[in-house]
Amino acid sequence: MSAASVSPDATAVDVAIVGGGMVGASLALGLAGSGMRILLTEAVPFGASGQPSFDERSTALGNASRRIFEGLGVWHGMAPEAAPIRAIHISDAGGFGCARLSAAEQGIEALGYVAPNRRIGAQLWGLLTRAPGLSLRVPGRVEDIAIDAGGARFIVVSGAGREAVTARLIVAADGAHSEVRTAAGIDAGVEDYQQLAVVANVASDTPHEGIAYERFTRSGPLAVLPLADATLSVIWACHRADAPRVLSLDDAAWLGELQSRFGWRAGRFVRAGRRASYPLRLTRALYPVATRTVLIGNAAQALHPVAGQGFNLGLRDAAMLAEVLTSSAGDPGDAALLARFAAWRARDRSGVTRFTDGLVRLFGDQRPGMGLLRNLGLLLFDLSPPAKSALARVSLGFGGPTPRLARGLPVRHA
Repeated sequence: MSAASVSPDATAVDVAIVGGGMVGASLALGLAGSGMRILLTEAVPFGASGQPSFDERSTALGNASRRIFEGLGVWHGMAPEAAPIRAIHISDAGGFGCARLSAAEQGIEALGYVAPNRRIGAQLWGLLTRAPGLSLRVPGRVEDIAIDAGGARFIVVSGAGREAVTARLIVAADGAHSEVRTAAGIDAGVEDYQQLAVVANVASDTPHEGIAYERFTRSGPLAVLPLADATLSVIWACHRADAPRVLSLDDAAWLGELQSRFGWRAGRFVRAGRRASYPLRLTRALYPVATRTVLIGNAAQALHPVAGQGFNLGLRDAAMLAEVLTSSAGDPGDAALLARFAAWRARDRSGVTRFTDGLVRLFGDQRPGMGLLRNLGLLLFDLSPPAKSALARVSLGFGGPTPRLARGLPVRHA
């Protein structure tokens, strides 16, 4: 049976969310209890070794993301393992300039937090399993997606067999290689940075004091972030051609090269955890909506991890979509409703994308004189309180309406 010829006894829902990673799961929680029939599918269950959204990596969360998680009822369980970022130090390797941002100077408790992905996943899925109005198909693989003005139709393949589903709206939260995006006929541009991110947790002989570092090297950005257990999370972007060598180093040699590239500001690196890697590309959907379809998170835009903005942007997608859908008593797949969502998210999406892509290109530019200009720019930034305040507010977005959840308000008007 194909989705194009769904049987009369197909499961009918209002909103089908394909992808139960951190963004898709957050949207499902935001819609739970709204009175709509919600279906969430995820091919790899939480806790499985192959679940890419909830692996050993950590995620930097802005204060707006913290408030969204508070509104969803999951932050309290994350907080014990979320390390506050008290300060940020930005530098260009081999240069004289650096910029520093302090939470205390901004009059806030923290500039953000770093939380383990598995902890985030545990809190989200702990609530999803008992959320009202929400049906889960996990593990469930989606096939034969067909979308037209009448709705979306697809097959979910799970342990229970093949289930036909119809939905008035289908949400793509299935990542940068989104099958839903393809089925909806939405093209996406892909720019390959020719870099690979090598991620690992390391221990240092010096307390991190809540300082996050972003160091730009010739091979790519190198981020060192504080973790709640006193260790550090390292995201090391290296040239793709050099990545096999870096990944093949034993722990002692890898720590030595990391130390050489990063320096000593965070102390001596003395122990390394398991390493993982993933390619770095900028993927941008040409449109975030189409007939009966919405893209959120990496399905809409997958960014370079520099500045840690990708997940925060995707979470604001989810928060705003939940707000738009729950504020309307009509058809969740209505074209005007989806156009409103797209318009409200446009400035934030384009602004964050330009910001992160611009950083990668600016600090990767090795033309004569560019290093001097970058370092002068860092010095000027460090001397400008208004510029620092503007950067501290980045977690609220780059323009357009801020989701109610990100402002500490309930997703729905009372």
